[in-house]
Amino acid sequence: MLCPSCGSESSRVVDSRSIELGMAIRRRRECAACEHRFTTIERSVLLVTKRNGVVEDFSRDKVIKGVRRACQGREVSDDALKRLAHEVEQAIRADHGSQVQAHDIGLAILGPLRDLDEVAYLRFASVYKSFDSAEDFEQEIGSLRTHRQQRGGHADQD
Repeated sequence: MLCPSCGSESSRVVDSRSIELGMAIRRRRECAACEHRFTTIERSVLLVTKRNGVVEDFSRDKVIKGVRRACQGREVSDDALKRLAHEVEQAIRADHGSQVQAHDIGLAILGPLRDLDEVAYLRFASVYKSFDSAEDFEQEIGSLRTHRQQRGGHADQD
């Protein structure tokens, strides 16, 4: 790490703190040459490989944007969307390490979105899973009911 004051390559870490819900580390450093103190932030990289082979950085904002479309007209707060995106990122890092296929991000979104808002889940799933017919919706609704019963929720009355 180069000192911003004198350009020396020699510095020592004076203090380290976890920030951004544990996704980054803030380090306070001191230059060994001029004793200037400066701060660095270290983030772990999560790369996404898209279908066309392009690799780009993971973006929580893209997750939020995609889920927000599915939640349009629903009472889902921005904070809930941010929590969902954080949960998705943590799950991806746990399951896939530092590189993930774009398709797997959609899969990681489905579970938390189902628990957040079932209508938004159906909207997202219908696009993500390429529903072709009413039967696809019926099958997914049946799956939602089963999931709700397993969680101890109420089953819809027919």
